Amino acid sequence: MDQDALERALLSAHDAGDTEKLVHLYTFAGDRAEQRKDVDAACFYLTHAFVFALESGASEAVQLNMRLADYGRAHPLQF
Repeated sequence: MDQDALERALLSAHDAGDTEKLVHLYTFAGDRAEQRKDVDAACFYLTHAFVFALESGASEAVQLNMRLADYGRAHPLQF
């Protein structure tokens, strides 16, 4: 998925209020940014994924929190 398609998918998921898809798409975007070694962008996307995971009660919240904590961008939480 190229960046334009990703941005369209994110906007569509926001419009639909599809938090499951938002968690997936923001995590995907974070993964891609990590591959480019762009830690700031990765943490930006992963933070969004984490917030939507928390909001929806998704199990991915645990792993996302740990990834952000590894970058010093969050405190490790106990779930």
